[in-house]
Amino acid sequence: MDIIVTNNPLAEARFRGRFRIEAFGTPFEVLRRARDLVHAGHVLLTHPLHGGVKTGQARFKTVLVSETGGEVDVPSLRMIEEGIRLSGCSAPGDLPAPGDLPAFGDLPAPGDLPAPGDLPAQFLADMQMVDYELIKAALDNRES
Repeated sequence: MDIIVTNNPLAEARFRGRFRIEAFGTPFEVLRRARDLVHAGHVLLTHPLHGGVKTGQARFKTVLVSETGGEVDVPSLRMIEEGIRLSGCSAPGDLPAPGDLPAFGDLPAPGDLPAPGDLPAQFLADMQMVDYELIKAALDNRES
């Protein structure tokens, strides 16, 4: 069973039973775990920046990795390292948690971000749906 690495509760719920799920709290943790799996010889089956949505611009991230490991897959290693580099994350604290972002179109002054949990539930649900639809489309393309 291939592995879904995600911090998206929607993806976790919809793919449970179809894939092995590894759930994390932040997009950075998702990318770091995917990188660890690649180092263990697993192969990336979806691009870490699918849909062109950078991790720094999205609160939810889902990546599909092969079930079994073997030799390190150099293309997968390059892809995950480049994905981490392009996302702008270098440490867990570099990315705010989902509740730390301002509502779209209502950006505060720099350094004046809302407290965790201040984002409307519908905004977070929409962000989860975007990530889910992107990974679902990647999976649909892979299966056809």
